Amino acid sequence: MSNYQAIRELLKRVSGQDNVFTVPRLYVQYAGDLTTAILLNQIVFYSDKSKRKDGFFYKTYKEWEEEICLTERQVRYSMNKLKGIGIVETKIKKANGAPTVHYKLDYDKFVESILTFCQIPFEQSVGIHSDNLSVSLTEITTENTTETTTLIDNVTNVPSHPYEKIISYLNDKAKTKYRANGKKTQSLIKARMNEGFQLEDFKKVIDTKSSQWLGDAKWGTFLRPETLFGNKFEGYLNEKGGTSNAVNSRSNQQPTKTYEDGLDF
Repeated sequence: MSNYQAIRELLKRVSGQDNVFTVPRLYVQYAGDLTTAILLNQIVFYSDKSKRKDGFFYKTYKEWEEEICLTERQVRYSMNKLKGIGIVETKIKKANGAPTVHYKLDYDKFVESILTFCQIPFEQSVGIHSDNLSVSLTEITTENTTETTTLIDNVTNVPSHPYEKIISYLNDKAKTKYRANGKKTQSLIKARMNEGFQLEDFKKVIDTKSSQWLGDAKWGTFLRPETLFGNKFEGYLNEKGGTSNAVNSRSNQQPTKTYEDGLDF
């Protein structure tokens, strides 16, 4: 038995089989981050287990945290992302006498969205009204793992990330030669844009720090993506009285390493 298998078996014995869950890799690529993929996985799981005729099921934030270790803030962030894609609906309804968020997966839209993401034509055989479900999402995931290279940028209603424009602007201003297709660089840009920052915000940070650091033997070395687009991004953006175009700018708070921000339901 390999180390991996041995540890998996140990976890099952210690925590119980019910506390081990598997998230398809395709969900991570589709959602754009692991947190949202985990939540999506559970919503799909519960989507046909509701006793309500309208298809909604409810979970309190405490139950989400106990079940999949996601905080209320993480659930809110990921839920808004899934609602933005258009595959999940939420409503406030009473549960056990208290107002509670209820969730509903739009099965048809989700299947069509997944197939579009995988660049597979939508067929009636995988619709919710089909008597014989000839193609499962698991099969789709298995057969198209090597083909699923398109990032979340191409999913409907999710904004694209202008990596090339941002890095070209940086290279032009700072006289650098960074590549726009670097994984680390793209992850930093995506993180900031998921927080609500826009292309003009990146340009302003580049302009501000280039005017301060360019030509300085020491500080000039910090004109790089990992410094400019990291956790101090918002601080750089607001220097010299600058204002942020971010949707959810939090200029009076310390930047954090997470970006699970969302709107109130």
